[in-house]
Amino acid sequence: MWGMTLQPRHPGAPRFDRFTQFTVGFDLDLTLIDSVPGIRAAYEALAAATGTEIDVDLVCSRVGPPLEQELAHWFPAERVDEAADRYRALYPSVAVEASPAMPGAREALAAVRELGGRSVVVTAKYERNARLHLTHLGLAPDAVVGDLWAEAKATALRAHGAAVYVGDHVGDVRGARTAGALSVAVATGPCAAEELRAAGADVVLAGLTAFPEWLRGYRDGAGPLPDGTEESAARA
Repeated sequence: MWGMTLQPRHPGAPRFDRFTQFTVGFDLDLTLIDSVPGIRAAYEALAAATGTEIDVDLVCSRVGPPLEQELAHWFPAERVDEAADRYRALYPSVAVEASPAMPGAREALAAVRELGGRSVVVTAKYERNARLHLTHLGLAPDAVVGDLWAEAKATALRAHGAAVYVGDHVGDVRGARTAGALSVAVATGPCAAEELRAAGADVVLAGLTAFPEWLRGYRDGAGPLPDGTEESAARA
């Protein structure tokens, strides 16, 4: 059905039905938006502005963790905060228009809304810049929370009552599990499907294009959860 094998429903998974108000959380980078072109442009601008040699290809291969964590590979500890401020200031003018929506992003948000649910974006990205991306692309979740990574995402997921969290990184899986939410992983980022499953994802989809059908089936109690993905469809 989704190009996947099926396994029995996880006995501890959160449940909701057509009579229940529910919330679905989404990561941003490489889940809802393809931010790699924008991140590339921002790091190239930062390297030029600071005279620092940065392997931008390497940076783009591991998008997900907090900005300061990546900058620590290229700047001495005492300059990381300064570099982060410079990056965030440069980012809107070079990164926002360069970053398209991921395939299925609009349909995924629309599916949540059509089924009576709410959507919240929980991301490690600087919240102001996250909102700029969403506004530029016309993506309209009900709430946006930035500056949270991995297990720390559970704070926002719990606050918004998210039963499901969708993300592309093992850090997103850890955040969902810490929050007690169902972890739906999409293999469109730096982590392969096998790595996402090994981290504890309850569901692995090839991408967001499969999410609306999965959500409708899960909401209606349609039995098994999909687990597994065709690798040829997994990369953005």
